[in-house]
Amino acid sequence: MKRTFIALGLTASLLAAAACQPGGGPGAGGGDKVKIGVFMSLTGSTAQFGISSTNGIKMAADEVNAAGGINGKQIELNVQDDRSDAQEAATIVTKFVTQDGVAGIIGEVASSRTIAAAPIAQNAKVPLLTPSSTNPDVTKKGDYIFRSCFIDPVQGAAMAQFAAKSLGKKRAALMVDRKNDYSTGLEKVINEVFPKLGGEVVITQSYQEGDTDFNGQLTSIKGSNPDVIFIPGYYGDVALIAKQARDKGITVPLVGGDGWDSAQLYTIGGQAVVGSYFTNHYSPYDTDPKVQKFVKDYQTRYGSIPDALAATAYDAAHIMFDAVKRANSLDGKAIRDALATTKDFPGVTGTVNFNENRDAVKPIMMIRVDDGGKYAIQERVVVEGAAMPTGTGGGANTNTNTNANTAATPGANTNAAGNANSGANTNANTNANANTGAANTKATP
Repeated sequence: MKRTFIALGLTASLLAAAACQPGGGPGAGGGDKVKIGVFMSLTGSTAQFGISSTNGIKMAADEVNAAGGINGKQIELNVQDDRSDAQEAATIVTKFVTQDGVAGIIGEVASSRTIAAAPIAQNAKVPLLTPSSTNPDVTKKGDYIFRSCFIDPVQGAAMAQFAAKSLGKKRAALMVDRKNDYSTGLEKVINEVFPKLGGEVVITQSYQEGDTDFNGQLTSIKGSNPDVIFIPGYYGDVALIAKQARDKGITVPLVGGDGWDSAQLYTIGGQAVVGSYFTNHYSPYDTDPKVQKFVKDYQTRYGSIPDALAATAYDAAHIMFDAVKRANSLDGKAIRDALATTKDFPGVTGTVNFNENRDAVKPIMMIRVDDGGKYAIQERVVVEGAAMPTGTGGGANTNTNTNANTAATPGANTNAAGNANSGANTNANTNANANTGAANTKATP
């Protein structure tokens, strides 16, 4: 997920400070702790995702610490709340590398904040691994920047292929948040890939985050007679668009991206979103034993079903810890090199490998929304290469495996999992008990 509005002036001023502390900053190479910095949105517009991600990271750290730590050293998490703000993210990461002596950094959910922070980590030569920032530009900031999730061109291509091949659709409409580059980025990919697969985008309509009246756009869409509508936006807007589309008699399937992943999608949209599909990083209803163990352990600890960002963060933490272990060092370059050679890591979101761009190559889930807000795994799509679209280094071949019978109700308490003070050796400056479940909360990673 992403939004990319960056405070370039502040970031530039912080780069100079970070450049003075290469290789992990003061204290990174000594002591009996492995210090890992975590910056997440524990308050603000994306607090729901930041809290669940932090929970996943803490759970992973506790598991490793309980098993003896990393090469005999306990993990110490330094968790900081960036308040859903890119400038604050850059400030936090500067402190991580200049004062706190972290060996590695995990964050953020939103690409805007990761992009603001990445040059600082890069200049300091401290590895930064984002669990869920999907903007392709994130890892272009340097060779110390990694991601353990798919990128937007991959999920956009998966959306287009699913509609064209699995659903057999030929005439697509697009509803795009014109001021949100998560939405416009996916729009670009769909416009490139869908026609290659025999489809046509017959109409594109625009809206802005927070709009509540979509009558004009939907009237135009209905008149164009599409057989599928792509809505590459976030769950709050999507739910309202779906309700108004159904009220106008538009019955064609709706297809979206990982920005739909919230219990609020059904809470707001109700029956209007039933029969819709969206891409996601994992499903808590996957029958894989390691997924079910993760879900059970998370529910026991936090009282809710883990969302996709809890899972991607849990995997990211274990990938970082594994790299530190294999490096057998707290030196930034050694950890960076170990991350780069990660191969076939058995995550709960799938088997993870890094390509030459330090982006994860892994499966994509196509999720179907069923009656009662239940989710089903419709297909697993493995995109071969970095991505399908031209210029992203990938091919157009995919392997799909349909499993439409795995269903359950998503966690209705996804905003209740905010225990910022739990977890082993956590230095937190957070307010994770924010009310993030309001219907108008906009998820903007």
